[in-house]
Amino acid sequence: MLQTIHALASTIAQTEPASGAPAASAWSLFVQSIDLFTIVLAAGSVAAVALLVQSLLEIRRDKLLPEAELLRLDTLTRGGPRSELVGYVRSRESFGAAVLRSMLEAEDAAGPTGLSDAAARESAQMQADAQCARLLRRIEPLSTIGNMAPLVGLAGTVWGMILAFTTIGAEGGTAGPAQLSLGISKALFHTLLGLCLAVPALVAYGFLRSRVDRLCDEALSHTNILVERVALRMADKNTGTTSAPGKKP
Repeated sequence: MLQTIHALASTIAQTEPASGAPAASAWSLFVQSIDLFTIVLAAGSVAAVALLVQSLLEIRRDKLLPEAELLRLDTLTRGGPRSELVGYVRSRESFGAAVLRSMLEAEDAAGPTGLSDAAARESAQMQADAQCARLLRRIEPLSTIGNMAPLVGLAGTVWGMILAFTTIGAEGGTAGPAQLSLGISKALFHTLLGLCLAVPALVAYGFLRSRVDRLCDEALSHTNILVERVALRMADKNTGTTSAPGKKP
């Protein structure tokens, strides 16, 4: 029995690392695994954070649909002078102002012949689609980073494994387990970096995508009322009639 216990203790002592050996940390593995793939993933992380902050600052309701501007546009489209409406929308960059500005510019480009209400609505719809597409393009790089990061990490892992097995070949197959395990751990660390970048980037993209969809739907619901009023005013101008206040939206 004593011989068995002594043999077991000897085996454990041989397999356990020396007490003085430093424990591997995430930072030490990061430093040891720095190469082209690590630099690309680190740059992608910086870019993803910058895109996220910029998108959060830009894709906001008070920027796309400011309450004060909506009230002002509501007043001007109900019966204010056209020149005042033109001047106001040209000085604003909100969703509704951009759509109405597109309609009024199309009317000016039509010249004396005027612009039909159908053409005016089509111009407004095209501008509204362009505004929504612009917001989606703003967050699209986050999706690209999230989808590419695991592939870059996998490429780094494959490259690290190639180097690890090349070391075995260079040593004539006599490379020690410690040397081999270090090379493999550095290789697998690339995959971990890729996943740590991909998961937050895709989560942020999903969150911002839902915000864009919600804001675009809300903006379209508000803007459609304004577009109808301006289109009716254009139609009245072409026919030489005047809509009675309060009879039409």
